[in-house]
Amino acid sequence: MFGDMPAAMLDRMADLEERDRLDRVDGTPRLDRLRQIPPETGRFLAILAASAPPGRIVEIGTSAGYSTMWLSLAERPIVTFEWSPAKAGLARETFDLAGIAGMVELVEGDARDHLVGLEEIALCFVDLEKELYADCYELVVPNLVPGGLLVADNAITHREALQPMMDRAVADPRVDTVLVPIGKGEFVCRRV
Repeated sequence: MFGDMPAAMLDRMADLEERDRLDRVDGTPRLDRLRQIPPETGRFLAILAASAPPGRIVEIGTSAGYSTMWLSLAERPIVTFEWSPAKAGLARETFDLAGIAGMVELVEGDARDHLVGLEEIALCFVDLEKELYADCYELVVPNLVPGGLLVADNAITHREALQPMMDRAVADPRVDTVLVPIGKGEFVCRRV
């Protein structure tokens, strides 16, 4: 899977990794930074997406499309949501350059306005403003297929902000949960 990545995708990943690194040190305002996952988290997501049961792959928080490229390695259609028009423009550019535009549906706007009718979710990756994770959890879990996964990023680095959502999930009989200490921490919920 990783050895067969197209050169154009690898080039775009390297470009976005450098932009993200610079965003974190050059004073770029927080909401304007790319704030993408590290490569090891991308590999983890790609493996999960390739192993997910039949159904949709959904991403909430596209940014410039870095994590979307990793998800695309599963060679399945992806629906991704981004509220920032500027980042959505960067994501479109990423999808074109990486050669994955045909498998990605980019929806601009608040994902919460669109998740209610989105059924048969096999995997949902959540990486957006931390105060919105709980809402997304409640909207996605009922629509996960049996064995489907919800993966919440930043579960270690932003544990305090995400703890109420994680506590809810741990107590939720619809899912099994595990905190994976990779990257910034991935909280994985599997629909039983």
